[in-house]
Amino acid sequence: MTARPLPTWLTLTTGPAPAVIDGRACRTRAALFDETARVLRFPDYFGRNWDAFADSLGDAVRAGTTTLIVRHAEDLLSAEPPEQYATLLDILAVAARTGLTLTLHTDPAHEPHLRARTTAALTP
Repeated sequence: MTARPLPTWLTLTTGPAPAVIDGRACRTRAALFDETARVLRFPDYFGRNWDAFADSLGDAVRAGTTTLIVRHAEDLLSAEPPEQYATLLDILAVAARTGLTLTLHTDPAHEPHLRARTTAALTP
């Protein structure tokens, strides 16, 4: 029996699903570590510091997590000094070299601020 083709608007995949993080749950570094550990299933021994985050994120990428989406990205590390956001972006840039893609999602009203904040935080 021949299967009917799927409609063009529908995709069926066996690849890894995107990991979705809610930026509203990640206003602090500690909250980011907790939310990311939950979503990406970091090991119980995850140390909840930047080095451990980088190591665990790298392990997740090597295991097949290739897409990370942050919803409400305007709130991501918003209660932390700007240097913390820059550190996060540096770590994500390293993970991107091994296959991670990142989408920061926000609503149109927050987009200019998020774009400016992100651009300022990126290391030249």
